[in-house]
Amino acid sequence: MKDSRTLLREAGLAPKKSFGQNFLVDAHAVQAIARAAVPDAEVGRAVVVELGAGLGALTGELIARSRHVVAVERDRDLVPVLANLLAGAVEQGALAIREADAKTVDLESVFQTAREGEARVLCGNLPYQITGALLERAVQSAAFLDRAVFMVQREVADRLLALPSTKEYGALTVFTRAAFDVHRVLHVGRGCFHPAPEVTSTVVELVPCRPPHAAETDTFRALVKGAFSARRKTLRNAWSSLGSERIARAAESAGIDLGARGETLDVAAFARMTSAFDATDAA
Repeated sequence: MKDSRTLLREAGLAPKKSFGQNFLVDAHAVQAIARAAVPDAEVGRAVVVELGAGLGALTGELIARSRHVVAVERDRDLVPVLANLLAGAVEQGALAIREADAKTVDLESVFQTAREGEARVLCGNLPYQITGALLERAVQSAAFLDRAVFMVQREVADRLLALPSTKEYGALTVFTRAAFDVHRVLHVGRGCFHPAPEVTSTVVELVPCRPPHAAETDTFRALVKGAFSARRKTLRNAWSSLGSERIARAAESAGIDLGARGETLDVAAFARMTSAFDATDAA
């Protein structure tokens, strides 16, 4: 396929800052992402949803490795360019293009088309403005995914991979790691994009835990958000709005020190506290 810069010029288009568009133009990075999304052992046996297909640099590689790709793109100016570039794959049934918002597209219905034994993969270069929302969608979709492979800002990747008691560790870490094991695939430099972003990017692989490390219930969400809403507060103060006496009973049952800060708790500790707190409600 032609370089994204050439395609934009021929179409009379320019990257849109409002959409956070930075087009990947490095062939090595594209191939590495495609291999992470569909490993060699699964070539021809995967259904992939690509969020933010852009001008198809990654889409083409995913088509070559998958049985079927659904390319989601919300920029109506790019959709006809993409459709023209990959018309052959569309005609053959290897590709479907959806003009849609990645935050709202019905992922479950797409993956219901996967055949027995096929991998169900979510993939994409996530714009910074909506990275959190799309990670949340991935967490919500973990039950019917085999993996998600995302390119995110390096700082976001550091948060996803962070250990407790570090400055990078926070609510995003806990919510994501409740559902996924997270692995770093590779770093991608600024020069690999057009236009070049101001930050370095990292490709991460998210593999769903079966069963999840923690179920994202209302109680779990309240405990995690409370613990990180004011990082300098002790858990006793951070969770006080949930009922001091009830929190104290649950913490004793779960083996949680209320004099500690939220950043010291790993996912398993939040899961224990959730179970203990819900048990106090039933008592």
